[in-house]
Amino acid sequence: MLDVTLHAFVTMNGFSTSPFVLLVLAFIGAYLGSRVVELIPYTRRIIERREARFAERD
Repeated sequence: MLDVTLHAFVTMNGFSTSPFVLLVLAFIGAYLGSRVVELIPYTRRIIERREARFAERD
């Protein structure tokens, strides 16, 4: 079990040193983060209130 865990960490360390993989992970994380924020009711209400305030100004 320890061998598998260590192998996974070494493999991920190899991926994490590549800037291209980090960029891909950053874009995936940003996309998933925006989707999660829209799904949480509390944050969705905050976003809707903010959009309503901006619409009133225009």
